[in-house]
Amino acid sequence: MDRSPRQRLLEVVRLFLRLGLTAYGGPAAHIAMMHDEVVKRRKWLTEQEFLDLLGATNLIPGPNSTEMAIHISFLRAGWPGLMLGGAGFILPPMLAVLVLAWVYVRYGTTPMAEWLLYGVKPVVIAIILQALWNLGRKALKGPLLGLIGVIVLSLFALEVNELVLMIGAGLVVMAARNVPSFSRNDAAAASPFLLGLGLPALASAPVSLPLLFLIFLKVGAVLYGSGYVLLAFLRADLVTRLGWLTDQQLLDAITIGQLTPGPVFTTATFIGYVLGDLPGALLATLGIFLPSFIFVAVSNPIIPRLRSSAWAGGFLDGVNAAALGLMAAVTWQLGRASLVDIPTIGLALMAAVLLFRFKVNSVWLILGGAVIGWLANGFG
Repeated sequence: MDRSPRQRLLEVVRLFLRLGLTAYGGPAAHIAMMHDEVVKRRKWLTEQEFLDLLGATNLIPGPNSTEMAIHISFLRAGWPGLMLGGAGFILPPMLAVLVLAWVYVRYGTTPMAEWLLYGVKPVVIAIILQALWNLGRKALKGPLLGLIGVIVLSLFALEVNELVLMIGAGLVVMAARNVPSFSRNDAAAASPFLLGLGLPALASAPVSLPLLFLIFLKVGAVLYGSGYVLLAFLRADLVTRLGWLTDQQLLDAITIGQLTPGPVFTTATFIGYVLGDLPGALLATLGIFLPSFIFVAVSNPIIPRLRSSAWAGGFLDGVNAAALGLMAAVTWQLGRASLVDIPTIGLALMAAVLLFRFKVNSVWLILGGAVIGWLANGFG
C-alpha cells in the first residue's frame, strides 16, 4: 500500500535519526546499513537505483554517506525529505560531538583527559592508515594515478595550496584519458601543474566567526574522497595559515569524530566549539554540510548522465588520487605529533595489526586506547 507524503516523510526522519545514532564504522559501514534498510528491508529503491545514487555521490564533493542519506530522503519524500532526512542523519552525531567538545574545553587540559588522549591518538593514526590503504587500492588504478598521488604529496609538503593540487590533478587525468594528443608523458610533466601559490601563513590571527564559516563552507564545497582528507584542508587553513589550532587540537578533533557515530565531518562541530563556543559550532557545522544539500538537489535529476560521463570519471579519479596524496602527507605530520615514545609507537602498531589482520571495529580500538592511556597514568 502506498504511503501519504506525510507518512513517507515521517518514515525518512525516523530512519535517518536512528542511523545517525547508531552508524559507526565510517562511510562504507554507513552506506552498507542504508542499503540493508532501504533496498533489502523497506524496498524503497532497487539495487540499480541504489548503485546509481552511490556513483553520483562519488562525482560530487562532500561526505558520501551524508549525501546518500540526502539522496534517499529526497527520492522517498521530496524536498521536505531532502531537508529533514539529511538533518536527521547529521543531528545526533552533532549533538554528541557538541557535548564532548564542551567537556574537552573545560577539562581537556586536566591530566586525566591528557592521558586518555595519549592512548587514543596512536590508535587514530592506525585507523587513518587503514583508510588510506583501503582507499588507495581502489583509487590508484594504474601508474598515472599513483604518480599523481606521489607528486601531490611532495608538493603539499612544499606548501602548495591543497585546492589547487586537487583540481589540477583532476584536470590532468581528465585530459590524459580523453584528449588523444595528451600523452601520459605530458600528464607527468604537467603534474607540478598550476603550481599556484597557497595563501601565506598568518601568525595567530584572531578568530573570526564569519571567516570560520567560510572556511568550512569551502571545505564542504570542494572536498572529495574520504572524510580523513578533511585533515589536510583543516590543517592548512586552521593550523598553518591562521594559527587558530595546534596539531594536537586538530588530532583531538578527529579523535572525537571517531568516538561518535555518523559522518567524520562532525569534526567541524568540535572545532567550531573550541574556537567560537556554541555560535562557532553551529556555523562550522552549517558551513561544512550546506554544500552537500545543494549538490544533491542539483545532481539528483542528472545522475544518469553523470554516471556515464568519461570526462567526469577521469576528473574524479584524478581528484581522488590527489586526495590520497594529501591524506598521506597529513597523516605523517600528525603521526609525528602523536607517536612520541615507545609506548605510543607500540600502541599504534598493535592497533594496526588488529585493524588490518583481524578487522576489529575501530570504536573498540579507540575505547581500548583510552583505557590503556588511563592505566598508563596510574588510574588517573
